[in-house]
Amino acid sequence: MKIIADENIPFVKECFSSAGDVTTIHGRKISKDILCDADALLVRSITKVNKELLEGTNIKFVATATIGFEHIDTEYLKSNNITFSSAPGSNANSVAEYVTSALLNLAEKYHFDLSKKSIGIVGVGNVGSRVEKKAKAIGMKVVLNDPPLKRQTGDEKYRPLNEIFDCDIVTLHTPLTKEGQDKTYHLADENFFAAMKDGAIFFNTCRGSVHDTAALKNAIATKKLSACVLDVWEKEPDIDVELLDMVDFGTPHIAGYSYDGKVIGMIIIYEAFCRFFGIQAKHTAKDFLPSPKLPEISIKNEKNPLLFAVNSLYNISNDDANLRQMKNEPADKRGAYFDSLRKNYPVRREFPNTKILTGDKNLKNILEGIGFRV
Repeated sequence: MKIIADENIPFVKECFSSAGDVTTIHGRKISKDILCDADALLVRSITKVNKELLEGTNIKFVATATIGFEHIDTEYLKSNNITFSSAPGSNANSVAEYVTSALLNLAEKYHFDLSKKSIGIVGVGNVGSRVEKKAKAIGMKVVLNDPPLKRQTGDEKYRPLNEIFDCDIVTLHTPLTKEGQDKTYHLADENFFAAMKDGAIFFNTCRGSVHDTAALKNAIATKKLSACVLDVWEKEPDIDVELLDMVDFGTPHIAGYSYDGKVIGMIIIYEAFCRFFGIQAKHTAKDFLPSPKLPEISIKNEKNPLLFAVNSLYNISNDDANLRQMKNEPADKRGAYFDSLRKNYPVRREFPNTKILTGDKNLKNILEGIGFRV
């Protein structure tokens, strides 16, 4: 059996080679010629999987080691009897930890108290629900917006969008959809930003095209927004460097890039692959997750102990600084630089791998609420 896989899926060769011959390649270089005699295709978010790529190949199984799958033409796969699998929830906690770091670092930068702020979460699936839990643990007022879940459950906790606009911070966690009543393409457009309260803060960590770049730049330039955090960009990897200059924290689509999340995503599609081909699965996530570098952190006399604990595991400022170096690259090399930051992303472990030692009971409750062991 021949398997073609994105080289950015960690341990994909070590894991899948028990089932076949694995060839890894850069996700943007996967082509029909490479797939002509392959049986399975394993990708991340940068490979467009559609008729143009697959027609005339022998591919029987396609999987993406990501939560989202808008880069996959699922209708084409279905009509051609090609089985599809994704990895829902695999990197949801990673994104929620990224948002937590961004919130705490913004609070430090602008000297505000997060427990006195409200946050509007647009999209309350695997990621949004984890952001909700962490924000509440910090003491924030949370307002949820998710029209599909509201229709499905009838739960009044899902509020209209106009209530989100009253929040101090708005964060997007929706899939990218271009049609239908819940279309999210350019959801955050000129009208969206105009409706937000003056001086609000905007986050997007879902997909770049959920915001309109021109409208966002205008909202920042006119001081409608007081701060902005972006992990996702329109036209990746050739992102708008002018917008990068304008945001407080900008990162190269790595919010979900925790080591734990990537390994779990790989195992989810490995298990689906084994079920489809009738193969006994030989690996679990434990086979590929090393011991954490920071099994314990002792909190003593830190000025901001919560920020200290979070930044010890993940400090968004480091990824921001690395992406800003993109401006030093020639214009035609910037896309490759963006991709290189993702390909060579350092190991980032999630909060539950680390135990916090502190005698402060209130701090313990907060740290446990955002995911640490105490």
